[in-house]
Amino acid sequence: MSYLDNIRTFVRVYDLGSMSAAGRDMRISPAVTSARISQLEEHLGVRLFQRTTRNLTPTEQGRAFYPGAVAVLDAVDEAEAQVIHLTESPRGSLFVAAPLGVGRRLIAPHVPDFLSEYPEIDVRLRLTDRSVDLTTEGLDLAFFIGQPEDSTLRIRKIADCQRLLCAAPEYVKKHGMPNSGDDLILDKHECLNLRFPGATEFQWLLETPEGPKKFAVTGRFECDDGDVLTDWALSGQGIAMKPAFEVAEHLKAGRLVPVASKTPPVPVQMACLYTHRRHQDPKARLFMDFMIERIGKVVRQYED
Repeated sequence: MSYLDNIRTFVRVYDLGSMSAAGRDMRISPAVTSARISQLEEHLGVRLFQRTTRNLTPTEQGRAFYPGAVAVLDAVDEAEAQVIHLTESPRGSLFVAAPLGVGRRLIAPHVPDFLSEYPEIDVRLRLTDRSVDLTTEGLDLAFFIGQPEDSTLRIRKIADCQRLLCAAPEYVKKHGMPNSGDDLILDKHECLNLRFPGATEFQWLLETPEGPKKFAVTGRFECDDGDVLTDWALSGQGIAMKPAFEVAEHLKAGRLVPVASKTPPVPVQMACLYTHRRHQDPKARLFMDFMIERIGKVVRQYED
C-alpha cells in the first residue's frame, strides 16, 4: 500500500500545486508528504517536481507520469467499489460540497441519520457558496443550485428550486413596495448581491409577461455568503433574491415580505454533481439516494 499511497500523494500535490495543501487535504504532515514524493521519485529514478522556496512545478517527467497515475488510482477505486458492493458493507471517507444554505438547512441535519445507518462511512462536508471543482478538490459529490460550469460532469436533478425577492417590512415602509423588475431599476432599489471573485456583471433573471428577462440591478451590498445577504435583508438594508426554502420561516413570521411579485425570479434546478467514476462508488450512490429523498421533499413544497 505504501507505493499506492505515494501515487495518491503525488496526484494531490500535482492537482493542488502545493506540498502543504496536499498534506492538509490528505490529513498528513508536510514531512510525510515530502517523504512520499521523494520515495516515489527514488523508485522511478526521476524528479517529478521542481522545488524552490516559493514555487513547486511538475517536471516534464512529472507531467508525463500524471495521466497514468490518475488512471491507476481510478482503476483501484473502481475495483474496491466493486468489492464493497458485493460485500454490501460500504466504508471509507466521503467528501461532499454544498452551498451554505443548502448544506446548513437541508443536508447537515440528515448526516447523523446517514452515519447511523452506515457506521463504516465518514462524511467530510464542505460548505461554500462559490463554485467548486470536484477533481482538483478531491470531492465525491457536490450539491448545487443553478447551472454547473463543467458540462463533462454527471447531474442528478433533485427539484426545481423556487426563489423570490424579499425585504424587511421596514425597508418597504421606507423605500416603497416595488411591484416589478422595472421598479427595481427605476426607483434605484438597494439590491443585495451574491457575487464571487472574478464576476464581471450582476443581473437578476426574472419572469415577465414577455418571458424571462435580465435586470441589471444595483446595490452597495455584496457578499459571497448567501446567509449574510439574508441577515442584511432582515436588518432592512435591501432586497435579496433567495430560495424559498431558505426564507420560509422569516416570511411566516413576518420578518421578511415578498416584493416585486409581478416578476418573480426564474426557478433554477437543485441537483447533485458527480463524475461517472464516483457514481460507481456505493457510498456515494447511497449518500445521493439518502439525501435526495429527504431534501427533495422540502424543496418540492415550493414548486409551482
